Amino acid sequence: MPALWIAHVTVTDADAYGKYAELAGPAIAKHGGKFIARGGRFVQLEGKERPRNVVAKFDSVEAAEACYHSPEYQEALSHAKGASERELMIVETSE
Repeated sequence: MPALWIAHVTVTDADAYGKYAELAGPAIAKHGGKFIARGGRFVQLEGKERPRNVVAKFDSVEAAEACYHSPEYQEALSHAKGASERELMIVETSE
């Protein structure tokens, strides 16, 4: 069953987060992730607003989780830590 990787982000250090983004995109693609939304316009209806929102689609929850734990993504993530406030989840779709 396909899954969505959903991130809500407030960037606190644009330079460091830029390095994260530079490395994360290829890591996500390497693991079969395809971006559906990446920082586009949004309307916050409930909860905490985060100005950057990213959605990527993977073949499965397991594929998305494997991407997260991969050395490539963990290297990217090292640049996001301390440079952002984030929530990240993986949600199985109903397709």
